Amino acid sequence: MPESSDPDALRPFTLYHRAVRDVRGDALRPLNVLRELHPDVYAREAAKYVGREALMQERVERLDCLWNDVLFFSPVHPGPLLNAVRAAGREVPPVRFWTLGAADLDPARACVHLPRPWPGGVKPDHDPADERPLDAPTLRAVSVPPAGTLARLHALPTGAPLILWMDVPHVLYRGSVPLAALGELRA
Repeated sequence: MPESSDPDALRPFTLYHRAVRDVRGDALRPLNVLRELHPDVYAREAAKYVGREALMQERVERLDCLWNDVLFFSPVHPGPLLNAVRAAGREVPPVRFWTLGAADLDPARACVHLPRPWPGGVKPDHDPADERPLDAPTLRAVSVPPAGTLARLHALPTGAPLILWMDVPHVLYRGSVPLAALGELRA
């Protein structure tokens, strides 16, 4: 079986998600699901999109859904990203993250989303070619922190929002993930 279609080939890869406060229920759920189940949690999390509301209606073509119908994970360990911020002299206390084995996701319900540069601070139009399959070759290619991301974080001004993964590939998952499947990491 080719590596790209072998689910066991995903076993060496770990995905990361910043731990959420006020988790309710027994699973991580996409934002659009939270709207129905926990409107107060939805309102809090949807506030992150103020000024970027159009993103909430963006389609994930490979998964045939909207941006807020998926969970977001990073294939990049947060340690080097936070270390870049700390190396610049910014005080960042340890941050709690959840870990998940990539093999715990159904590849048919997942994809890797490649970020594109925002020239002049303007988000480029969505391109379905930026959505790749969740497979070992793709994860291997995107699990290293991009040099540009490390440089951006190292130059992050004091007081600027700490957005670790805006220019890092993401794993998008259309579905919920049981909390029991998550490990924990502090970085």
